[in-house]
Amino acid sequence: MRVNALDHFNVITDQLDETAAFYTPVLGLERRDGPPPLPPHLVQWMHDDAGRALVHINHTECPRAFDREVFPGQPTGAIHHVAFNCSGFDRLIERLDAAGLTRHVNTIGSIGLRQVFVTDPNNVVLELNFFGD
Repeated sequence: MRVNALDHFNVITDQLDETAAFYTPVLGLERRDGPPPLPPHLVQWMHDDAGRALVHINHTECPRAFDREVFPGQPTGAIHHVAFNCSGFDRLIERLDAAGLTRHVNTIGSIGLRQVFVTDPNNVVLELNFFGD
């Protein structure tokens, strides 16, 4: 067994539309309805250009296979952040500026990495990694 890449992460929110609206312009992900039988007002999936559903957004009222108490908008508990390998650093900065979002940029010169940290409407911290970009 081996881990190949990040498959997806799930956000449980009482702000489904606002959360999907964040991931579209900021990360350039495409909003699509989740698979049946779940209705669109309870679940949306955010897809990359290759059609992979990277972010699953579920309304607090959506049934879950593994249920636990959640507190939308609170820090993400034991998960510090979710990281994506990205390209197009300058374009991301333009998108964040256009959206009026606060960001933190970190550079690790020894490995040619620039990182951008930003939070979504639910206080989920995203680490966007740009190697050699």
